[in-house]
Amino acid sequence: MQNKNPHTALRTQHVPMNISLTAVPHIPDVQPGDNVAELILTALAEANLALQDGDVLAIAQKIVSKAEGRLVHLAEVEPGPRALAVAAQTDKDPRVVELILRESDEISRLKPGVLVVRHKLGFTSANAGIDRSNVQTESGEEAVLLLPLDPDASAVSLCAALRATTGAAVGVVITDSHGRPFRLGTVGVAIGVAGLPALWDRRGE
Repeated sequence: MQNKNPHTALRTQHVPMNISLTAVPHIPDVQPGDNVAELILTALAEANLALQDGDVLAIAQKIVSKAEGRLVHLAEVEPGPRALAVAAQTDKDPRVVELILRESDEISRLKPGVLVVRHKLGFTSANAGIDRSNVQTESGEEAVLLLPLDPDASAVSLCAALRATTGAAVGVVITDSHGRPFRLGTVGVAIGVAGLPALWDRRGE
């Protein structure tokens, strides 16, 4: 990413091993149907930044899910018998448990306050990645946010849109925060990738 001001531009071509991290400001509260690529490009322009070849954008899963309409109003969720049983064992909202079960292939662990599952996307995480934080609705109804249906496809679409507009060969990583068994805190996980290899084979090196 390059600052458009020539007096402060970082000439990374002379230091190929250098890595710089830039938080992009001015990203608004994303709404269903918003064009995330356009929001990012507008924010970059307002911050006097321009994409260049080799840049990688790490985009929070939450804004992608919001734009793709993955918001679910809990008042519209009817928990089934299994969800009611699991909710009783975990002390969780039966409506949220119903959504967790719908998004998952199997339960890995459950106990009071804990519900770890294998998501249909292949991730093992708490609550199938369903998020209740910073999810506001205009009506004030309780709502939760699900993961994108296909994070890799979302990344491919964003990558293509950014390249088409800027001409820069950039990569896109859609990130989410996951807990790890027997560890405190969370780690950042790439749940969707485009424009760069997701795996780097170092065998024989």
